[in-house]
Amino acid sequence: MSLGILGPVRAVRGESVVRVGPRERAVLARLVLDANRVVSVDRLIDAVWQGAPPASARGQVAICVSRLRKSLGPVIATASPGYVVRLDEEGSDWARFNALVSRARSADRTKAVGLLREALNLWRGVPFEDVPGLRAEAARLQSARLDAAEACAELELELGLHDRVGKDLAALVAEHPLRERARAQLMVAHYRAGRRAEALRVYQDARRALVEQIGLEPGPQLRGLHDQILRDALPTPVVGEVPSQLPRQPLPFAGRTFDLAALDDALADDPGAVVLYGPREVGKTALALHWAHHRIDRFPDGQLHADLVGETGRPVPPGVVLDRFLRALGVRSIPEEFGEKVAVYRSGVARRRLLVVLDGAVDAAQLLPLLPGGPHTRVIVTSRQPLDEFAARSGARQHVLEPLAYEESRALLSMLLGPEWLAAQPQEAAHIARQAAGFPLPVRRAAARLRRQTCVRSRNLISA
Repeated sequence: MSLGILGPVRAVRGESVVRVGPRERAVLARLVLDANRVVSVDRLIDAVWQGAPPASARGQVAICVSRLRKSLGPVIATASPGYVVRLDEEGSDWARFNALVSRARSADRTKAVGLLREALNLWRGVPFEDVPGLRAEAARLQSARLDAAEACAELELELGLHDRVGKDLAALVAEHPLRERARAQLMVAHYRAGRRAEALRVYQDARRALVEQIGLEPGPQLRGLHDQILRDALPTPVVGEVPSQLPRQPLPFAGRTFDLAALDDALADDPGAVVLYGPREVGKTALALHWAHHRIDRFPDGQLHADLVGETGRPVPPGVVLDRFLRALGVRSIPEEFGEKVAVYRSGVARRRLLVVLDGAVDAAQLLPLLPGGPHTRVIVTSRQPLDEFAARSGARQHVLEPLAYEESRALLSMLLGPEWLAAQPQEAAHIARQAAGFPLPVRRAAARLRRQTCVRSRNLISA
């Protein structure tokens, strides 16, 4: 049995539509609208008789329920002070619609569009047109449909589907001329499709409708959008570009089993962020890049990387980093105002499965504007300090990176110079491991020096 209220009320068993009388239809509509919640007899009476019930109304509602049970089976249960319909997600189009919209909120952009379009396709017409007692509830359902349609249009605009969005929005605006969000989206769709004059005409039509019908000027969103289009200053959306900015990871890589597990745990959250801190040359960057390269399949929408300390040793301003990120994401018209840069960046990555690696951070002020807000993004920050203020304001976890254990340093030497060298030079290997004190970079330097010396000796022997 499938019950439908997103259009004319209907009940379908298998492929057959079950015939339901007018009063039974009103009772069924009210119960399906509030499925899995008890609906009082008084509310059912209002649905049937619109505030003017006969003296026998309660008895007639009981008769309606009895007829519905005969037609539909035992889907309606008695529950004081009325009745309840028990339905799962597939039991009614309204329940299905709400489940799809709910799942779309936590999905990535492409999947969310699919879910929202599936939800919108459930609509068969105007709800409760055949149930006059539920006009207010019909408005509630229509509002939910319009919210979903606008949410879908917003995502499709972010994905660059301007032509498709424009056609759908034109019909929606014609049907609901006072919906300012839909008007704004239609303006954006026209502008990004190269139809600037049409975008401005949509604004003029919106202003005329608002002033004539309710005596109000357009709101700040529409006015601001109109001004941006006039100045040709509407930012280009972040679409299509998949940045791959991760530097090459230092190889080989030894140890750090505990630290890699800690990163897995910290970055399992939605959204996840971690501050990886420790002294200079302890291997923070190498660990972050090793984790990133080995988990790259989790981030199909791209990886951003920024060295937050410039060549001069001074902190790189966040505005400079934002410019680089926006260019990597495909933004062709980067706003000049810092706040707008942050807004375009966060809007563009909001639903992406994206990794951001911020290397060598100094303080919270440098980091917070670079922090994406989407549920699927992950952020790794490296720093010499724990960055308590950033962690407190962003919810990022903190993980201190300790020096390598002695055996891990020897393992790294073996990878760099080969196990034969380690077996032939145990004392020198032990000396290098102790001198490095668990810091991998000195180990790598020592190995590079030994390889160079070996090459020089071999060249001298050949020339002799």
